[in-house]
Amino acid sequence: MLNYKNRIVFTGGTGRFGKVFKDYQKNTKFKFYFPKKKELNILNMGSIKRYLLKKKPKYLIHLAGLSRPMKIHNKKIDQSIDKNIIGTANITKVCFNQSIKLIYMSTCYVYPGTKGNYSELSSLKPINNYAWSKLGGECAVMLYNNSLILRASVTEKPFVHKGAFKDFYTNFIFHEDLIPKILKVIDQRGIINIGGKSQSVYNFIKKYNPRIKKYSAKKILGKNAPLNIAMNISKFRKLTND
Repeated sequence: MLNYKNRIVFTGGTGRFGKVFKDYQKNTKFKFYFPKKKELNILNMGSIKRYLLKKKPKYLIHLAGLSRPMKIHNKKIDQSIDKNIIGTANITKVCFNQSIKLIYMSTCYVYPGTKGNYSELSSLKPINNYAWSKLGGECAVMLYNNSLILRASVTEKPFVHKGAFKDFYTNFIFHEDLIPKILKVIDQRGIINIGGKSQSVYNFIKKYNPRIKKYSAKKILGKNAPLNIAMNISKFRKLTND
């Protein structure tokens, strides 16, 4: 007899985070499914319905969307709206109709970035168009009670840049280190800030790359730029026994 309770469907399986989830598959009790775009297109309600009816997952982790380069969210807002807002709304509607638990990957950039230590109840003010588009997705997901929004601060390993900001603070954690923690909170509902220790990007990266160049965010982005996006992740640590 098939066990549907351990099935997880991932949208955006070909993306950076999705690829790391694929590599982790052998280390978990869950059965992962990574549909290609021709199988599940987040902008095509019919394809979403058909695929999920066929696989009958208990969970859907929504990773699909538009992220980098950040400037694309200014130059092509139609793509940003379609992939991050409308696509997420479509996924939410189908998950609701098929009673599938929805886990949505959002971003720490929805917080203002002026003082840090943002909790899940802190006021929101997205720092750029990308963050606005992710918050737009959150609005749809919040309408569905059987859902979980994860506001993440995550990066690739190895770090893709030659330098790191010494004065920009966040909660960076590598994709592969975050995955087992996400699976620990998969049955939670509401909103959870997820990531690692609050620190500058430079201090995080230099542990893995002592030769990383040190940049000043204030000089490059301007003194009025949001430089402290760090979140309070005490809820996340408690749930994952960190």
